[in-house]
Amino acid sequence: MTFHLFDFDGQRLQAQASGALYWPARRWLVVADLHLGKSERMARRGGPLLPPYETEATLDRLQAEIAATDPAVVISLGDGFDDDAAGRGLPDAVCDRLRALAQGRRWIWVSGNHDPAAIFPRLPGEAADQLQDGLTLRHQAGAGPDVSGHYHPCIRLAGQRRRCFLVGRDHLILPAFGAYTGGLLVEDRALSALVPQGLAIACGTRALPVPVGMTRARPGARSATMRRA
Repeated sequence: MTFHLFDFDGQRLQAQASGALYWPARRWLVVADLHLGKSERMARRGGPLLPPYETEATLDRLQAEIAATDPAVVISLGDGFDDDAAGRGLPDAVCDRLRALAQGRRWIWVSGNHDPAAIFPRLPGEAADQLQDGLTLRHQAGAGPDVSGHYHPCIRLAGQRRRCFLVGRDHLILPAFGAYTGGLLVEDRALSALVPQGLAIACGTRALPVPVGMTRARPGARSATMRRA
């Protein structure tokens, strides 16, 4: 299946195999950590020279999700750009493409630690520090329940690392959507502290749910996919 339906904080949500989150009741499409302009930022700061195609590849995948879900609202959940200079310096063709993708829908850039400015004059949409509308959406997990990004969770499956959603009682953490982004394994202490027990939904050709942290489960602990009272 190209998506997996699950419940979080009383809402029915859809984890897309691409790493995007779709909220059918609101027609919201949420992506985290696009990191547009990463190859330019690395070159500018003296890092390794990477082929400068990650922005187009990321937007190709985002365009496919917009075509598949026809959202009323698109939300970039922080670190939409690899830094503020990358956001300001996006090529005209990329800005034109983003404006075309935003046509006829609301577009929101949540600020992240890489891009505190969040929005730039040539780009469509509006900026926000976080959103609270049925769910709390922010870049980095805080006082839950909340939906966030930042950590780029991934899981080992069949000898491969796969990006994944991480769903717990209080936190839903989205995978990084950007083409040149790395990942943090779900058993890393930073993630297991937020979601000691729950569900990883692996991305790829299909969305695959995998329980995590069950060896540490306490008797009677609630399922991560159970609706909150």
